[in-house]
Amino acid sequence: MRIVSFKRIKEFSEKYNDAESPLSLKYYTVTSKEWNSLNDIRNDFNTVDFVGNHRFFFNIKGNIYRLVAIISFNAKKVYIRFLGTHSEYEKIKDIKNI
Repeated sequence: MRIVSFKRIKEFSEKYNDAESPLSLKYYTVTSKEWNSLNDIRNDFNTVDFVGNHRFFFNIKGNIYRLVAIISFNAKKVYIRFLGTHSEYEKIKDIKNI
């Protein structure tokens, strides 16, 4: 899978240093995989949830941070739509359209 874009991960890790290691691990895990379904993702990340409209959210660092991504199984791409704290995530009114 290809992640679009690593720049968001890097910028977030600079702001929240404790997120760097778990985000790097997720990045390298994702880029080494070829997912075709939610079950494939759950084999690697058991806390992933589907929120609708091709969007999935991942807990980062024990649910301190959250990442929401659009995953295109056909194109083998993961588009980061949101990366923030759990409290910032809770303020999102329509997760299916971010």
